[in-house]
Amino acid sequence: MTGRVKMIIAEAAHSVRASMSTTVAATMTVLVVMLVLGTTIGLGTWLLSYSDHIKRQLVVDVYFKTDPPATPRQINAIGAKFDPKVNPLVRKLTFIPKAEALRRQRKQYPELTKDLAFNPYPDAYKIQPKKGDDLSRLRDQLRPLPAGVAKVKDGGNTSRRVLKVGGIISVVFLVGVILLLIASTLLIGNTIRLSIFSRRREIEVMKLVGATNWFVRGPFMIEGLICGLGGSLAAVVLLVIGKEVVLPLIGISHSKDAHALAFELNALIIVGIGLLLGVSGTGLTLRRFLRV
Repeated sequence: MTGRVKMIIAEAAHSVRASMSTTVAATMTVLVVMLVLGTTIGLGTWLLSYSDHIKRQLVVDVYFKTDPPATPRQINAIGAKFDPKVNPLVRKLTFIPKAEALRRQRKQYPELTKDLAFNPYPDAYKIQPKKGDDLSRLRDQLRPLPAGVAKVKDGGNTSRRVLKVGGIISVVFLVGVILLLIASTLLIGNTIRLSIFSRRREIEVMKLVGATNWFVRGPFMIEGLICGLGGSLAAVVLLVIGKEVVLPLIGISHSKDAHALAFELNALIIVGIGLLLGVSGTGLTLRRFLRV
């Protein structure tokens, strides 16, 4: 068994040397595809994270009546209904008394509030949903307006636009990755096919003298692994350079608000997919040449 493995490895090394141009072409194809895929995963996950960050800023504001003022019982009823421990749609519930609302406005807009003769701001609750998509469901729970509530704001068209754009980003990212995987499989398969086609006579002779399909496949599969590994590792190196040089120039970086998939995990995905595509592209292409 060990002798057969050594023979397959030796044949694979001979195959790589004999068809260096097609091997380099296949490796470069993997490099380009994995570089594009790695960039897409990095930027795509960053956009998804930033979209989620924007969605988390969407809130439902509940303003209570000031004339006559809402009673403590009416205010507590809203607090009890939207308590995160009770309501599964709520991430955080914040009560903002009218005195605190005036203090914040004076700090933010001192020129507009310095001459106020009385406090015009109402008591309010700020309800933050667990998911931005739950915003409308929370708004529906406040219809009709409960006793003591003057009005409810949920961002209106702006919130709906944010949710729509976030949904589009998710779909585009998913479709883009799927199309890239399909295109990369076809590209790598076609490149490897050139190498196999140039040695089709050799394969036919090996089959005619009794070589098994797996014995014929072995050297080509190892060659596919080499192409996949070499191209994906080169892509990881280029991504490291881009991460350290290009990203700081365009102002995209990790932060608590938005972050891409961890680079180490992205690199593992790229290497894994590169190996898989190298092997699968070789295996699928060999099938037609093994029918002798």
